[in-house]
Amino acid sequence: MTVIYKTGEDARLAFRSGAFTSTTSGQAPTYLQANLIILPQRYADDFRLLCQRNPVPCPLLAESASPGDYKRLKSYVRSHDGSKILPVADNIDLRHDFPRFRVYEDSRHVPVDGVAEPVDVADRWLDGDHVGFLIGCSFSFERALCEAGLAPRHQLHNRSVAIYRTSMPLCAAGVFSGATYVVSMRPYRPSEIERVRDLTRPFVATHGEPVAWGWDGAERIGIKDITKPDWGDVTLRLDGEGAFGPDDDEYVPVFWGCGVTPQEAVMRADLKGTVMGHAPGHMTVLDVREEEIFPVS
Repeated sequence: MTVIYKTGEDARLAFRSGAFTSTTSGQAPTYLQANLIILPQRYADDFRLLCQRNPVPCPLLAESASPGDYKRLKSYVRSHDGSKILPVADNIDLRHDFPRFRVYEDSRHVPVDGVAEPVDVADRWLDGDHVGFLIGCSFSFERALCEAGLAPRHQLHNRSVAIYRTSMPLCAAGVFSGATYVVSMRPYRPSEIERVRDLTRPFVATHGEPVAWGWDGAERIGIKDITKPDWGDVTLRLDGEGAFGPDDDEYVPVFWGCGVTPQEAVMRADLKGTVMGHAPGHMTVLDVREEEIFPVS
């Protein structure tokens, strides 16, 4: 049985020690989860601008307090009433506090010691140069869906959420040009979609409501085969027998902006040097709680 950690710090310590290396969907309920991208300092300003110009797939939560700092973060997360900036995490180490990572050399994903998704990147972090950015994650609104009786399919089957490249262009920012949205997908009945939109709409800092839904929506954003995600696991039918697809008469795909988008932008940008990110589906968990920043009960 999967261990469910109660707090963000409990989860981070488990990631740091290597005790937990799986998908983080459902971990530390009510605490925000975050995606990661770590860039050489010379690309940091352009990336910050990319987030500002593309807030749906790239909602920026925090960044390294200074180049090379993996323990102290500058937060952009505001309280619910907008009156103050909330610290996102006190005890954090960006080199260790995700279950798994990805490493890119000159914009190409590379294995580390033969491992595609290592459990830490301490030996790749350059002191005085690397800047880490935390991006909001849709796992943060899954508790609200579960409590409404709309549990995401991947949670029911203990799998990673399916993630896809799309044809939806990002607004360019400096070196980051030519990239497109990445989206996550969860199936729902057509009759449930408006409720799903209502539930996820308040979670603006973690992608908010869906960007597309239905089989026509999949086509509009350039997804040709729902059974072939670019990251994560194939989504199963509700009964777990076979892949979810267009032959399902009851459910349709629903798509949200996804924090893997920055890694796609890196691969399109021809950056030089070492870039690191979380392995898709393997987030960190912060100390900020949903009720502190979202208008939800």
